[in-house]
Amino acid sequence: MHRALILAIGAVIGLTAPAAAAGLGSAMELEAARANARAGGPVSARDAELLERHGCLSGTRNNFCRRLEGRSAFTEEPRRRWRKRR
Repeated sequence: MHRALILAIGAVIGLTAPAAAAGLGSAMELEAARANARAGGPVSARDAELLERHGCLSGTRNNFCRRLEGRSAFTEEPRRRWRKRR
């Protein structure tokens, strides 16, 4: 009884492990694409595809991510105005 149960559990784990590993691979690929975007922009068409599908991280400052967000790629962020103290 115990041996059959252990074999059944092992078979389930053996069949689901490759599917879980495939999910991890794509997550790692997305994080690598986001790291490349933070470093200056996507370096391949696959990186660009992943960033278009899943988006860049907030605060990533490059033209590609700004265009995805709908902001102009060439404008600076507005400067904060400081008031003079009296």
